Amino acid sequence: EMALTSGMRGLYANYLSLLQASQVDVLTRLLNRRTFDESLRRLLASSVEPVTMPQGAAERRAKASHENWLAVIDIDRFKQVNDRYGHVFGDEVLILIADIMRRVFRRRDKLFRFGGEEFIVLLRQAPEEGAQRVFERFRHAVANKDFPQIGQVTVSIGYTRVNADDHPTVLLGRADEALYYAKMHGRNQVRQHEILLAEGKIPLKRVNTEAEFF
Repeated sequence: EMALTSGMRGLYANYLSLLQASQVDVLTRLLNRRTFDESLRRLLASSVEPVTMPQGAAERRAKASHENWLAVIDIDRFKQVNDRYGHVFGDEVLILIADIMRRVFRRRDKLFRFGGEEFIVLLRQAPEEGAQRVFERFRHAVANKDFPQIGQVTVSIGYTRVNADDHPTVLLGRADEALYYAKMHGRNQVRQHEILLAEGKIPLKRVNTEAEFF
Protein backbone atom coordinates (compact mmCIF):
# COMPACT_ATOMS: atom_id res chain seq x y z
CA GLU A 1 0.00 0.00 0.00
CA MET A 2 2.83 2.38 0.80
CA ALA A 3 4.51 1.61 -2.53
CA LEU A 4 1.23 2.18 -4.38
CA THR A 5 0.66 5.47 -2.56
CA SER A 6 4.22 6.60 -3.30
CA GLY A 7 3.83 5.70 -6.97
CA MET A 8 0.57 7.65 -7.27
CA ARG A 9 2.16 10.67 -5.59
CA GLY A 10 4.98 10.49 -8.12
CA LEU A 11 2.54 10.36 -11.03
CA TYR A 12 0.58 13.32 -9.63
CA ALA A 13 3.80 15.33 -9.13
CA ASN A 14 4.80 14.63 -12.74
CA TYR A 15 1.37 15.74 -13.92
CA LEU A 16 1.60 19.01 -11.99
CA SER A 17 5.09 19.60 -13.36
CA LEU A 18 3.90 19.10 -16.96
CA LEU A 19 0.88 21.34 -16.36
CA GLN A 20 3.05 24.12 -14.95
CA ALA A 21 5.55 23.79 -17.82
CA SER A 22 2.73 24.36 -20.31
CA GLN A 23 1.60 27.54 -18.53
CA VAL A 24 4.83 29.21 -17.44
CA ASP A 25 7.54 30.95 -19.45
CA VAL A 26 10.75 28.97 -18.99
CA LEU A 27 13.03 32.01 -18.67
CA THR A 28 11.08 34.45 -16.50
CA ARG A 29 8.70 32.03 -14.71
CA LEU A 30 5.82 34.38 -15.50
CA LEU A 31 2.69 33.06 -17.16
CA ASN A 32 3.18 32.48 -20.87
CA ARG A 33 1.16 33.57 -23.87
CA ARG A 34 -0.68 30.25 -24.07
CA THR A 35 -2.47 31.03 -20.81
CA PHE A 36 -3.31 34.62 -21.70
CA ASP A 37 -6.51 34.02 -23.70
CA GLU A 38 -8.21 32.08 -20.91
CA SER A 39 -7.09 34.55 -18.25
CA LEU A 40 -8.42 37.45 -20.31
CA ARG A 41 -11.72 35.65 -20.90
CA ARG A 42 -12.16 35.26 -17.15
CA LEU A 43 -11.26 38.89 -16.53
CA LEU A 44 -13.80 40.07 -19.11
CA ALA A 45 -16.45 37.92 -17.46
CA SER A 46 -15.64 39.47 -14.07
CA SER A 47 -15.91 42.99 -15.52
CA VAL A 48 -19.69 42.85 -15.97
CA GLU A 49 -21.00 46.11 -14.53
CA PRO A 50 -23.20 45.77 -11.43
CA VAL A 51 -26.80 46.99 -11.48
CA THR A 52 -26.89 50.70 -10.62
CA MET A 53 -28.41 51.40 -7.22
CA PRO A 54 -29.79 54.72 -5.96
CA GLN A 55 -27.02 55.27 -3.39
CA GLY A 56 -25.16 57.51 -5.84
CA ALA A 57 -21.60 58.43 -4.88
CA ALA A 58 -21.08 55.36 -2.67
CA GLU A 59 -22.11 53.07 -5.54
CA ARG A 60 -19.82 54.89 -7.97
CA ARG A 61 -16.89 54.48 -5.60
CA ALA A 62 -17.65 50.77 -5.19
CA LYS A 63 -17.80 50.33 -8.95
CA ALA A 64 -14.53 52.23 -9.47
CA SER A 65 -12.73 50.01 -6.96
CA HIS A 66 -13.68 46.97 -9.03
CA GLU A 67 -12.37 48.23 -12.37
CA ASN A 68 -9.94 45.99 -14.24
CA TRP A 69 -7.06 47.08 -16.46
CA LEU A 70 -4.83 45.62 -19.16
CA ALA A 71 -1.30 46.96 -19.62
CA VAL A 72 1.31 46.22 -22.27
CA ILE A 73 4.89 46.76 -21.09
CA ASP A 74 7.81 47.01 -23.50
CA ILE A 75 11.51 47.30 -22.64
CA ASP A 76 12.96 50.39 -24.30
CA ARG A 77 15.73 49.80 -26.86
CA PHE A 78 16.04 46.14 -25.89
CA LYS A 79 17.55 45.22 -29.27
CA GLN A 80 20.47 47.50 -28.46
CA VAL A 81 21.02 45.62 -25.20
CA ASN A 82 21.21 42.30 -27.05
CA ASP A 83 23.39 43.73 -29.83
CA ARG A 84 25.85 45.44 -27.49
CA TYR A 85 26.04 43.06 -24.53
CA GLY A 86 24.81 39.76 -25.95
CA HIS A 87 21.77 37.60 -25.32
CA VAL A 88 23.03 36.33 -21.96
CA PHE A 89 22.79 39.83 -20.50
CA GLY A 90 19.55 40.40 -22.43
CA ASP A 91 18.06 37.33 -20.77
CA GLU A 92 19.22 38.57 -17.37
CA VAL A 93 17.37 41.86 -17.99
CA LEU A 94 14.18 39.90 -18.72
CA ILE A 95 14.59 37.83 -15.55
CA LEU A 96 15.24 40.86 -13.35
CA ILE A 97 12.28 42.80 -14.79
CA ALA A 98 10.05 39.78 -14.14
CA ASP A 99 11.30 39.78 -10.53
CA ILE A 100 10.39 43.47 -10.19
CA MET A 101 6.93 42.72 -11.58
CA ARG A 102 6.37 40.06 -8.93
CA ARG A 103 7.39 42.51 -6.19
CA VAL A 104 5.33 45.48 -7.38
CA PHE A 105 2.09 43.84 -8.48
CA ARG A 106 -0.28 41.90 -6.23
CA ARG A 107 -0.71 38.14 -6.19
CA ARG A 108 -4.20 38.43 -7.65
CA ASP A 109 -2.89 40.31 -10.70
CA LYS A 110 -1.90 38.21 -13.71
CA LEU A 111 1.60 38.69 -15.12
CA PHE A 112 2.61 37.41 -18.54
CA ARG A 113 5.65 37.37 -20.75
CA PHE A 114 3.90 37.92 -24.05
CA GLY A 115 6.93 37.45 -26.27
CA GLY A 116 10.42 38.89 -26.69
CA GLU A 117 10.73 41.99 -24.53
CA GLU A 118 6.98 42.49 -24.17
CA PHE A 119 4.98 41.79 -21.01
CA ILE A 120 1.29 42.05 -20.14
CA VAL A 121 -0.36 42.78 -16.81
CA LEU A 122 -4.01 42.08 -16.03
CA LEU A 123 -4.60 44.39 -13.08
CA ARG A 124 -7.66 43.36 -11.10
CA GLN A 125 -10.04 45.50 -9.06
CA ALA A 126 -8.22 48.82 -8.93
CA PRO A 127 -9.58 52.38 -9.20
CA GLU A 128 -8.22 54.58 -11.99
CA GLU A 129 -5.83 56.51 -9.74
CA GLY A 130 -4.60 53.26 -8.21
CA ALA A 131 -3.90 51.74 -11.62
CA GLN A 132 -1.86 54.76 -12.72
CA ARG A 133 -0.01 54.76 -9.41
CA VAL A 134 1.02 51.10 -9.54
CA PHE A 135 2.16 51.26 -13.17
CA GLU A 136 4.22 54.36 -12.36
CA ARG A 137 5.68 52.58 -9.34
CA PHE A 138 6.77 49.70 -11.54
CA ARG A 139 8.23 52.01 -14.20
CA HIS A 140 10.13 53.90 -11.51
CA ALA A 141 11.46 50.68 -9.94
CA VAL A 142 12.86 49.52 -13.29
CA ALA A 143 14.40 52.90 -14.15
CA ASN A 144 16.14 53.11 -10.76
CA LYS A 145 17.60 49.60 -10.76
CA ASP A 146 21.26 49.14 -11.61
CA PHE A 147 21.30 46.25 -14.09
CA PRO A 148 24.60 44.32 -14.02
CA GLN A 149 26.99 45.41 -16.79
CA ILE A 150 24.28 47.42 -18.53
CA GLY A 151 23.32 50.09 -16.00
CA GLN A 152 19.93 51.72 -16.55
CA VAL A 153 17.07 50.05 -18.39
CA THR A 154 13.67 51.69 -18.88
CA VAL A 155 10.21 50.51 -19.90
CA SER A 156 7.27 52.11 -21.66
CA ILE A 157 3.73 51.18 -20.61
CA GLY A 158 0.38 51.55 -22.33
CA TYR A 159 -2.79 50.52 -20.53
CA THR A 160 -6.56 50.61 -20.90
CA ARG A 161 -9.72 49.92 -18.94
CA VAL A 162 -11.26 46.46 -19.38
CA ASN A 163 -14.96 46.60 -20.27
CA ALA A 164 -17.25 43.59 -20.17
CA ASP A 165 -18.21 43.98 -23.84
CA ASP A 166 -14.62 44.36 -25.09
CA HIS A 167 -13.36 42.08 -27.83
CA PRO A 168 -9.85 40.83 -26.88
CA THR A 169 -8.32 42.13 -30.12
CA VAL A 170 -9.82 45.59 -29.59
CA LEU A 171 -8.72 45.65 -25.96
CA LEU A 172 -5.12 44.78 -26.84
CA GLY A 173 -5.26 47.30 -29.67
CA ARG A 174 -6.13 50.12 -27.27
CA ALA A 175 -3.27 49.25 -24.91
CA ASP A 176 -0.91 49.00 -27.90
CA GLU A 177 -1.98 52.44 -29.10
CA ALA A 178 -1.17 53.93 -25.71
CA LEU A 179 2.17 52.08 -25.68
CA TYR A 180 2.99 53.35 -29.17
CA TYR A 181 2.27 56.91 -28.05
CA ALA A 182 4.61 56.46 -25.07
CA LYS A 183 7.33 55.11 -27.35
CA MET A 184 6.96 57.95 -29.85
CA HIS A 185 6.99 60.66 -27.19
CA GLY A 186 10.14 59.94 -25.24
CA ARG A 187 9.82 56.39 -23.84
CA ASN A 188 10.14 55.61 -20.11
CA GLN A 189 6.55 56.67 -19.40
CA VAL A 190 3.07 55.38 -18.62
CA ARG A 191 0.10 56.28 -20.85
CA GLN A 192 -3.59 55.47 -20.47
CA HIS A 193 -5.59 55.06 -23.68
CA GLU A 194 -8.78 56.70 -22.34
CA ILE A 195 -6.90 59.84 -21.25
CA LEU A 196 -5.04 60.12 -24.55
CA LEU A 197 -8.35 59.77 -26.39
CA ALA A 198 -10.06 62.43 -24.26
CA GLU A 199 -7.15 64.82 -24.86
CA GLY A 200 -7.31 64.26 -28.62
CA LYS A 201 -3.79 62.85 -28.75
CA ILE A 202 -4.88 59.69 -30.53
CA PRO A 203 -7.71 59.41 -33.06
CA LEU A 204 -11.05 57.83 -32.30
CA LYS A 205 -11.27 54.67 -34.38
CA ARG A 206 -14.28 52.65 -35.40
CA VAL A 207 -13.37 48.99 -35.04
CA ASN A 208 -15.49 46.17 -36.45
CA THR A 209 -15.02 42.65 -35.13
CA GLU A 210 -17.64 41.23 -37.50
CA ALA A 211 -17.54 40.89 -41.27
CA GLU A 212 -19.26 43.53 -43.37
CA PHE A 213 -20.92 42.68 -46.65
CA PHE A 214 -21.43 45.18 -49.46
